[in-house]
Amino acid sequence: MAPMSETVRTKTKKPFAVALLRNRHGLGFVVLTLLLAAVVLFPIGTLLIMALGGSNESLGHVLQFVLPRTLATTAFLMVGVVIGTSIIGTVSAWLVMTFQFPGRRIFLWALVLPLAVPSYLGAYAFVEFFSFTGPLQSLFRGLSGFESAKEYWFPSVRNTGGAALILSLVFYPYVYLASVALLKLQGTRLVEASRALGQGTVRTFTSVLLPLLRPAIAAGVVLALMETLNDIGAVEYLGVETITFTIFDTWLTRRDAAGAAQMTMALLLLVFLLVYAERWARSRQSDTLGGKKQVAAPHQQLRGIWAFLAAFWCLLPIALGFGIPLLTLGGYAIDRLDTLADRRLHEALATSLQIAVLAAALTVIAGLIMVYAQRLRSGARWLRVLVRLSSVGYAIPGTILALGLFVPMASFDNWLIERGEGWFGWSFGLLITGSGVLILIAYLIRFLAIAEGNIDGGFRNIPVARDQASRTMGRGSLTTLLRIHVPTLWPALSAAALLVFIDALKELSATIFLRPFGMRTLSTYIYDFASRARVEETGIACLVIVLLGVLPVIIVARRLSSPS
Repeated sequence: MAPMSETVRTKTKKPFAVALLRNRHGLGFVVLTLLLAAVVLFPIGTLLIMALGGSNESLGHVLQFVLPRTLATTAFLMVGVVIGTSIIGTVSAWLVMTFQFPGRRIFLWALVLPLAVPSYLGAYAFVEFFSFTGPLQSLFRGLSGFESAKEYWFPSVRNTGGAALILSLVFYPYVYLASVALLKLQGTRLVEASRALGQGTVRTFTSVLLPLLRPAIAAGVVLALMETLNDIGAVEYLGVETITFTIFDTWLTRRDAAGAAQMTMALLLLVFLLVYAERWARSRQSDTLGGKKQVAAPHQQLRGIWAFLAAFWCLLPIALGFGIPLLTLGGYAIDRLDTLADRRLHEALATSLQIAVLAAALTVIAGLIMVYAQRLRSGARWLRVLVRLSSVGYAIPGTILALGLFVPMASFDNWLIERGEGWFGWSFGLLITGSGVLILIAYLIRFLAIAEGNIDGGFRNIPVARDQASRTMGRGSLTTLLRIHVPTLWPALSAAALLVFIDALKELSATIFLRPFGMRTLSTYIYDFASRARVEETGIACLVIVLLGVLPVIIVARRLSSPS
């Protein structure tokens, strides 16, 4: 019998560092994952330090005069987006997945098209479309005989309600896609059963399908709310003072970085509540989707006025969320074809393409490293938690990322300049803030979840036996990854790279803050003109972003068009 001291010693857990070093299989990937996690969490830690270091006077001013007003406006906007995206996305998904009517197959994928339109471009297009000189008011004056705006009242979109409408029309596909995915697997058979029991169409929708769709609706709504909090271009153009815009104004206009950091704490709390809600909704949706895929039941045929109303309902959000921006921005592009020769546009396009390509490559490599490390150490629960924590960057608004990255890196740049002048007699220059590196880091943090999700899905289709067989043949982890997994994962890697590329091309919030002086991307090129009320001169750039944004929609459309 072993002595008591030895028994206690054998049951004592090894320190984390010792356990990590003793199991050296895939150690390099684990270390890189730790470094990537540190990069993701760095801006949050910086903001916390800045907020705590702010003066009590600044904090009191923020709590008394700023936060109540901006939080109320933000809450009103979010409620509007919740209502709008829920109704449009859920009803549209129900119609195309349950009924047969003219144009249904086209609507099935076309309802995703508004996702190709960045929210700030949607705002620019709607303001022009509903303006006094826009086509709608011009038609109204032609029919009514009015000549002046003083002679009639016309609704304005430059308010919180208008912002909620525009953002709902751009973001409802998140709810639509989640609802379609669930109905594709579970909904049709339930509808058949309800019909067999004598339930009517409306009763079946409210009593059977809505309870089923709640997790999917919640997941889609939370994603829409995250995008709403990230938006800066649309709310600024529409004159809506959300907390995100207030952080932007406090930092740049009032030069109060500490006050901006204090406000970000309130916003981060809201963001993490949304992340928790999204995780919960996803887990509930996974439970609902459990089981084998069912054979789809035949769609109920609609005729007459009901078929017309179903087609009209599906056509309306496509026309408003995609048609109006495409029509307006396309008109700008045709009217200002001379801007094709604008050197600034060429430079902005080239810069955008370079940054987007680098961001896509960097993000996909980082996602591959993290998912593969998790696969190699499948028993390490702490690693799974770390990877999940590192993927919440998609929920952090670009404004917050920019503030958390720029302030410490600018201080570090200044420190380098002082040391260079003191030690060597010459200046290093702005090595970090002046080179565009911070933009790539911000994109990595924001879009890592996209790459991680696609790559993780690809790895799930590769048996673990391949890793074991490669290891018994004496191949290391890196060789196994490059020679065995990467060729198999190529579709998932390319899809992830494309999605990150498009999102990086459209990103505005972080880019405004982090771009070096004189650097333009397509999004900031458009923003600079819009801030001077000259959006019509950016038609070509706007159209490029929208048309490139259609590419991910094509990928989604192929999945939706597969037999249900």
